[in-house]
Amino acid sequence: MKSQSTEDRIAAIRAEIDAFIDEKAAEELKLLGPGVPLQIVRDILTARGGRCQCAQYLEIAAKEKVA
Repeated sequence: MKSQSTEDRIAAIRAEIDAFIDEKAAEELKLLGPGVPLQIVRDILTARGGRCQCAQYLEIAAKEKVA
């Protein structure tokens, strides 16, 4: 069986991370209330990780393990 290419593995991981960040952004949006676009909340979350989705995933996951 042929293994996935590096590009395919990265794409799969990025999709998983995107879903995770979307979920966290939706949770934050519930706290903020109406009027704040989801994409703005998502951008704020990813900006904390230097716009690197992988870094932001690790930061959020680490905070959740501590909590």
